[in-house]
Amino acid sequence: MHCDSSKHAVMMVSFCQGALLLILAAAMAVYAVADMKVDCGPDFVTLMWTESRPQADTSLLRLGSCFPTSFSAGEAYFYVDLTDCNFRILVTGDVLLYSNDLTYAASDDSYNLAFTHPVVCAYERPKDWYSSQQIYDPVFKTYGLGDLQFTLGLMNDDFSGPAECTRYLLGSIIPIMASVVQKTHQPLLLLLEECVAATTPELHPESTMYPIISNKGCLLESVLSQSKFEPRQKSSEMRLSLQTFKFAMGEEVFIHCKLLAWDPNGLDSTKKACHFVKGHGWELLDNLAQSNLCDCCESKCKSRRQRSVASEKHGMVQKAVIGPFTITDVNS
Repeated sequence: MHCDSSKHAVMMVSFCQGALLLILAAAMAVYAVADMKVDCGPDFVTLMWTESRPQADTSLLRLGSCFPTSFSAGEAYFYVDLTDCNFRILVTGDVLLYSNDLTYAASDDSYNLAFTHPVVCAYERPKDWYSSQQIYDPVFKTYGLGDLQFTLGLMNDDFSGPAECTRYLLGSIIPIMASVVQKTHQPLLLLLEECVAATTPELHPESTMYPIISNKGCLLESVLSQSKFEPRQKSSEMRLSLQTFKFAMGEEVFIHCKLLAWDPNGLDSTKKACHFVKGHGWELLDNLAQSNLCDCCESKCKSRRQRSVASEKHGMVQKAVIGPFTITDVNS
């Protein structure tokens, strides 16, 4: 299933036992003739799917890797533990998100379409909760650094919520958003200083890598593709529309970035966000009149200011990684 988040909307459904349940419901005709009720328990989930499509076989429904607990001609019922069925865990701030997919695998001779229906339960994170293993959530990642909180995430087409799938066709657009929340700081400008794609969740000398942003904020991928920085909605947030490229086709891909929170009035050739606009050349995202700061994107960008190094030592830079996701060819 390839990403097509333009067909989805976010619906807030219910509160139960302290859990906020979010169901991302696909706006397709199949959902107009079916009803789904989900309850998030403290350590389990119940799901009831009521089906009114003719000849639909409810035994073909799956919640992650789990079969229905029971089913009949028009209903399927799941009672599962959060530790089963391949639920994915995402930690973001004080919230634990458990996500999975309800899928229907239609048989070849069926008139009923196959579908995937994302389901997410959100819980308040216990103060003593720690993951027993390192989790690389493919969609969203949060990092704390002093009193700054950085996030980096794969988003849906209009940046209104997290991506609902992590499989992209070659040439399609991957929306990526980075942000920083400052608790006591003066307003800060968020910049993406460097980003590389790699086949490993951690960078090693032997890692296969593909440069995306380099040279202190130059979006290299914008020169030969439709990749670009989107206009800012606020200074503490960056939105990147990244056109997929031919790299590690069909394999797991991770994007490693260096996020920089900086003084909005302190832009220079090493503190900038530049992308290449066809017919115009390199342009500065935040002030076209200062696009000369991007001239060094064709050579080597260096700073003349001592405070650049001093500021980084004061914890304004955060490394982040998202993934894995996959890039596939239309013929694969």
